[in-house]
Amino acid sequence: MLASPILWLLNVVHLAITIYIWIIIIRALISWVSPDPFNPVVRFLYRATEPVLRPIRRRLPDMPIDFSPMIVIIAIVFLRRFLVPTLLQIAMSVG
Repeated sequence: MLASPILWLLNVVHLAITIYIWIIIIRALISWVSPDPFNPVVRFLYRATEPVLRPIRRRLPDMPIDFSPMIVIIAIVFLRRFLVPTLLQIAMSVG
């Protein structure tokens, strides 16, 4: 009985993680073309990703290429690969 809401929640978490990865990718691609900083889409992308990227960027040495999006995506994929199946296994054992 409890497994169904947990499975639904896991699907939502998986979808949210996928969407956030795409937001990071789009932000990285947009940074290559010097976008208009007043564009609402650009502002959303920066507001949605900067709190996650800034701490990573501060820890990296100064380089001509910003590797923080790649590092964050690798970390998110790593968490998704291990966190979601673990939660699924817990949900199946409870339900």
